[in-house]
Amino acid sequence: MGQAKTGDTVKVHYTGKLVDGTIFDSSENRAPLEFTIGDGQLIPGFEQAVIGMQPGETVTVTIAADDAYGQYNPVLVQEIGRDMLPEDLEPQVGQQLEATQGDGGRLIVTITEVSDDTITIDANHPLAGKDLVFDIQLVEIV
Repeated sequence: MGQAKTGDTVKVHYTGKLVDGTIFDSSENRAPLEFTIGDGQLIPGFEQAVIGMQPGETVTVTIAADDAYGQYNPVLVQEIGRDMLPEDLEPQVGQQLEATQGDGGRLIVTITEVSDDTITIDANHPLAGKDLVFDIQLVEIV
């Protein structure tokens, strides 16, 4: 059995938790997650944790916010007029919207406050600024 290395396509089972133990994602009861190490499909700390593992091996790794979704950036929080929303949309706190950036790129934002005239949106990833703990089991190197 070899060890996983950059360029390998692997299948893993995982459980992602916050430092306080709250589970935010898991592959339990689903097919294993398949990805190629080094393709940048996943957060860097997750890919790095798989390097050197052998099939059947399990590790628990804590990934600092900088190696996960980055630090929380208050600049990504903006208040906008409700008139910028589609007329048929009734905004709710916690609702996610897709916004179009000036360069044509798309961005997912979360509504954090709603008033009569404005809404506050947050473009930070929901896990930004948080250290993450992953239990990772390497199922196979494809």
